[in-house]
Amino acid sequence: MVWRVRRVYTGHNKQGRAVIVQDGLAPNVKEMASMPGLALTDLWETTGPLASNEGNADAADRTVRLEPPRGGSILRIVEFPPDKAWRDSADAKAAFESIGAGHAKDKQSADPMMHKTSTVDYIIVISGEIYAVVEEGEVLLKPGDVFIQRGTNHSWSVRGDVPCVIAAVLVSAAPLGKPAVRKKPAGKPVATKATKATKAAKANKATKVTKAPAKRATKAAKATKATKAPVKRAAKAAKKAGRGR
Repeated sequence: MVWRVRRVYTGHNKQGRAVIVQDGLAPNVKEMASMPGLALTDLWETTGPLASNEGNADAADRTVRLEPPRGGSILRIVEFPPDKAWRDSADAKAAFESIGAGHAKDKQSADPMMHKTSTVDYIIVISGEIYAVVEEGEVLLKPGDVFIQRGTNHSWSVRGDVPCVIAAVLVSAAPLGKPAVRKKPAGKPVATKATKATKAAKANKATKVTKAPAKRATKAAKATKATKAPVKRAAKAAKKAGRGR
């Protein structure tokens, strides 16, 4: 039987007052047909890096899928049955495809659960025990333990007789090998020595461009004066000669 979780979420009424919108068993549950006993209960979802608190709609009211929207996140409960209940008969390909993640399965691994997602996952064990398995090791997690999964190839294994229930927050992340695109911070950028030097050079260049016409005009005026000087001297000499007569 799938472990059911009580979910309570808040919102606002028409007067803008804070209210309890819903209190009850989380309705969005998906049990994997090809992995009997493995169930995902999605509790909430955000669809971008800046989450919206507008409206009172149930953000988890959509088809259950493994990964969050690009830039978003998913809060969910996962119940893992004992290995003996499914590992010998599981159709891993069908299981991952049923949650929109056919691409996540490691096709080279003999472990049907081995997979990788472009997410950072915050895992908290609620009940039972489970092994977190990676390519070069494994660790046993018990109630209260926290496991942070960072886009690694991983699998889960319950080797006892009791199912394990975990809470998980999956946060969208840049695929490994591809840098995350970071937006420039708002506000006035901090000037560095390099930027100051560049600005000073540009200002100096602009000043030179502005002064150039003035310099050319000055030179032209000087040239004109130099040309007129002999003419003036000749005129003065002629005037004196006229007086002498």
